[in-house]
Amino acid sequence: MSASDELKERNELALKGGGQQRINKQHESGKLTARERIEALLDPGSFTEFDRFVTHRSDNFGLKDKKFFGDGVVTGSGRVNGRTVFVFAQDFTVFGGSLAAQHAKKIVKVMDMAQSTGCPLIGLNDSGGARIQEGVESLGGYADIFLRNVLCSGVIPQLSLIMGPCAGGAVYSPAITDFVLMVDKTSHMFITGPEVIKTVTKEDVSKEDLGGAMTHNSISGVAHFVDDSDLACIERSKLLLSYLPQNNLEEAPRVLTGDIVGRTSPELESFIPENPNKPYDMRYLIEQIADGGVFFEVQPFFAQNILVGFVRMDGYSVGVVANQPNALAGCLDINASVKAARFVRFCDCFNIPILTLVDVPGFLPGLNQEHGGIIRHGAKLLYAYAEATVPKVTLITRKAYGGAYDVMSSKHLRGDLNFVYPTAEVAVMGPEGAVNVIFKRELDEAAARGELEAKRAQLVKEYRQKFSNPWEVAELGFVDAVIEPRLSRPMIIEAFSMLKNKVASNPKKKHGNIPL
Repeated sequence: MSASDELKERNELALKGGGQQRINKQHESGKLTARERIEALLDPGSFTEFDRFVTHRSDNFGLKDKKFFGDGVVTGSGRVNGRTVFVFAQDFTVFGGSLAAQHAKKIVKVMDMAQSTGCPLIGLNDSGGARIQEGVESLGGYADIFLRNVLCSGVIPQLSLIMGPCAGGAVYSPAITDFVLMVDKTSHMFITGPEVIKTVTKEDVSKEDLGGAMTHNSISGVAHFVDDSDLACIERSKLLLSYLPQNNLEEAPRVLTGDIVGRTSPELESFIPENPNKPYDMRYLIEQIADGGVFFEVQPFFAQNILVGFVRMDGYSVGVVANQPNALAGCLDINASVKAARFVRFCDCFNIPILTLVDVPGFLPGLNQEHGGIIRHGAKLLYAYAEATVPKVTLITRKAYGGAYDVMSSKHLRGDLNFVYPTAEVAVMGPEGAVNVIFKRELDEAAARGELEAKRAQLVKEYRQKFSNPWEVAELGFVDAVIEPRLSRPMIIEAFSMLKNKVASNPKKKHGNIPL
């Protein structure tokens, strides 16, 4: 056999993975193969594969006679919409995609190359876990990967697409990456599976309830996106990448949509309800000010009282953090604080300006919140905003009360330009609560006369006229401008344009000690 023929034969074997029967089984379970996923992700003809012919080196438990080219993972580099990325895709048709020494070395190699060249890293996870036959070498392989996840964090964007099982130690690699995308019904993540849980704790739970896509998107907050197929998940990852830079030294690509920079939004003049307790959907405001009305939301099913995601403004990528009055009145609670803090820190890592839209009555009260550590978790959001040095523009739409006013990118936490609508209320607390504290004696006397409700209404009205408005913060210079709602888009775009060359830094240190 000639060398050319041998190469051809080896290539054919490598491309078959675990064989046609296992490929068929993969398709029957509603999943693409590792190579099909890479083909869908990368620009046609752009994939350069590494280590195609690598095999394991273990003789344990009959492995000597079971060798497959690639050792259960396909690795290499390619382009997504013309931009270079590095990728690994675990091949479930080979040893169930299990991770072992050589498998891990292949992943480590592309991670090192991604970091050294300043390119995003995309992991397509579909693995039964550690390859038990290789013992502690498999565990060492996981730790080698974890270390590089940490070293790459804040240097290059890291995306994890969970497209099958991901269990045990394997889950910690995606958890360290920037975004986790899952496929409904076919992907699962858990530290211990249902069988082990039933044995140890006697709890009977299905894989889907324990660690399915919706569980991690809506309850645990581990995942950021859920889609109904491999292809939809891959398409979402490509769209996500379009908002991100290649690395922490670059800016995200500008994508002009044809939207008019000076476009006004007359609809916003009557959009905010006059009743401060009436809910509304903050997404509408975001879509009104975004290029083309497009809001790429992140974690839409988790902590729905706060919205985070990306928009384009004059073609530039902008991260948005917004209280959502439609859920829990827009209060900040534990989950909302953590969700927003992590997003703010991501944007700051990768030079993405942050727009904060504020309508917050305060932190959510309650025994569960206090015992759950709302002080510590709320401080994470405060810390993230104070630490961030990217351009920060803030708009208070209706209310900003108490400590939540401070936390939501206030001027005091280095907000660069802070705007407020003329009908907004900025105060230590809402009028009803403030009146109960300040005028307790007067209210008690009114109650004795049977005039409590009338007196309370009078005092609330007086308090609102005096304090629940934007004029005091404007006079103090705590906001830079009181703006008409219809001018929100052009004012915000002009603000970011003004801040484009902003230079700011934090005191020199190894790293801060965020209240984790």
